[in-house]
Amino acid sequence: MLPIAPLMIEHRLIEKMVKLLSMELERLKAGGSINKELNQAAGDFFRVYADQTHHGKEEKILFRELREKEISAEHQEIMEQLIAEHVEARKYVGKLLSAKTTEEVIDCLDFIVDLYPRHIAKEDKNFFIPVMEYFSEEEKNNMLQEGQEFDQTMIHEKYKAVVEKFNQE
Repeated sequence: MLPIAPLMIEHRLIEKMVKLLSMELERLKAGGSINKELNQAAGDFFRVYADQTHHGKEEKILFRELREKEISAEHQEIMEQLIAEHVEARKYVGKLLSAKTTEEVIDCLDFIVDLYPRHIAKEDKNFFIPVMEYFSEEEKNNMLQEGQEFDQTMIHEKYKAVVEKFNQE
């Protein structure tokens, strides 16, 4: 298995959440009221699963390893775009979690629903598969193993942070 396989599988779940948010966005635009439970769940999903777990593996493993390689200008540019998109996504997820008005929620959902399908398509179709050519089989296997180890620590990191947060208050 390639180290990008888990990332591409994670994209399918992210796409399902984006579809839910797209339906929620249309409901809000039609005059519906904010579904606070969905917003909080979506915020948590994007903060923990999409960002810390998924983007974390991209940035802390794949992109880190690509920085050690002499990659094409095109791949370098795409990687920089992806990182910038991660930063913007974090910003809008934070805004979603603190949004109070329907307009604020709509603004955040508009951004998220627009960004993620384009972002995922860019990674799946234009980046992940081509950049695998820069790595040996051993390097690919090492990244896959590191990704699996990374995943195993995520749940512990999340709830350790929750406990520490409340211990500080």
